[in-house]
Amino acid sequence: VGVAIGLALKGRPVMAEMQFIDFISCGFDQIVNNAATMYYRTAGKASVPIVIRGPSGGYGGGGPYHSQQNESWFAHSPGLKVVCPSTPFDAKGLLKASLRDPNPVIFYEVKELYRKREIEEIVPDEDYIVPLGKAAVRREGTDVTFISYGNPVHFCLSAAEQLQEEENISAEVIDLRTLVPLDDDAIIESIKKTNRVVVVNEASRTCGFAGEIVARINDYCFEYLDAPPIRVTRADTPVPWVKPLEMAVLPSVEDIVQAGIKVARY
Repeated sequence: VGVAIGLALKGRPVMAEMQFIDFISCGFDQIVNNAATMYYRTAGKASVPIVIRGPSGGYGGGGPYHSQQNESWFAHSPGLKVVCPSTPFDAKGLLKASLRDPNPVIFYEVKELYRKREIEEIVPDEDYIVPLGKAAVRREGTDVTFISYGNPVHFCLSAAEQLQEEENISAEVIDLRTLVPLDDDAIIESIKKTNRVVVVNEASRTCGFAGEIVARINDYCFEYLDAPPIRVTRADTPVPWVKPLEMAVLPSVEDIVQAGIKVARY
């Protein structure tokens, strides 16, 4: 990370890879105290256009050192941008946008999505970008909004189908794609329509990014709500290696279904 910052200060865009995003903590000081603050500390005279990318997330039996979603560490550090795509198309477009951004970007590649054959899609060969700070509506709905990013977006889509078939509840699914900057407008517009919301993230509950989204909903959308927002998150525990325990602490489709029913019937 230090070498990447040095190269960036010499005017070169740089991409650094963490073999697993968990070990980004070894470069934490360089990221949050140097890269994140460089533009501010130099009054705009120096920027650090680096992208730090790495595989993240659980569900693969990797244990506590290979299963983290630690995006809140960096969303909390002004000067950094934080990206977490959920589709191959977005992964390419967001990575290109990140490489062209003058700010340092932390780019989460959820490794379970590397292996999800059911979300294969054609990724164009030509040059394109997906703008940072723009969410995507993955499914239209009228009764409840599911907000997520990364792997749980696909859980939300499965839960939405189940709710429609079994409960006649219409769920809208918002894929944030970028956490910093966050697309507040997309969140507000969806909640104005559905008046109910479930926020899902794979990281642990306390101080996780789902809590930040709920706080903004309270700031901007309180008068539109017909039920309290619900968070579906990982339990406040490291991710176990043993598969049944891992699945017990991580959010599931059924967790999201039950949360959707709860807010819809409130």
